[in-house]
Amino acid sequence: MTALFDLSGKKALITGGTRGLGRGMAAGLIGAGAEVAIWGISDGVHAIANEMGAIAVQRDVSDREELKTGFGEAVEKLGGLDILIVNHGIQRRHPAEEFPVEDWDAVIEVNLTSMFLLNQLAGRIMLEQGKGKIINVASLLSFIGGITVPAYAAAKGGVSQLTMAFSNEWAGKGINVNAIAPGYVDTDMNEALINDADRNKMIMSRIPAGRWGSPQDMAGAAIFLASDASDFVSGVLLPIDGGWLAR
Repeated sequence: MTALFDLSGKKALITGGTRGLGRGMAAGLIGAGAEVAIWGISDGVHAIANEMGAIAVQRDVSDREELKTGFGEAVEKLGGLDILIVNHGIQRRHPAEEFPVEDWDAVIEVNLTSMFLLNQLAGRIMLEQGKGKIINVASLLSFIGGITVPAYAAAKGGVSQLTMAFSNEWAGKGINVNAIAPGYVDTDMNEALINDADRNKMIMSRIPAGRWGSPQDMAGAAIFLASDASDFVSGVLLPIDGGWLAR
């Protein structure tokens, strides 16, 4: 059975891989035998990749030309591509009636449009080789609307639909396109919620597991969806939320 989850020899690209969920999934894939390229925007990506035994790609996904260049660079350094995990994202918080269109544009570009472009670029390679795994990172806000985050909610709803749309076209051609929907995870992006005593209490009261998630909680699902164990799984949005949605 362990052979089903063995990623030895597989080439994987993970965006937003320098911290939080991305770093947790990168560590999981490396532990399962994959060769991993970590994509980040900060200068620290090189040191983190070196520490983890990964390849570094430093590019800005909000710039479409730079995105294409970064993708090509990653594939060249890896010597191919078997697995893509699109994990990067930004957050902007404002009351809905005051939400600036500039922040709307930024969130949609980074959280949705760049995901579309990366899926498309990876899909072209995977269609040619007849096999591949794409894992998009959605959110609980793919299911619910959230508060003061209309752009993020719209983008994450789009991630769910985009995942199913690509799956419909590619599942019969050897490419599995799925998404994970992390619940409330202790990362920088959720710092505002963690530090808000009332919101934190409300969130915790609805998580049957009784705790916030950790980046390491994402690794198992990433390995499963990247491995041969998930060859008949496609178009799925998998919540990893400690039971929050079921409550």
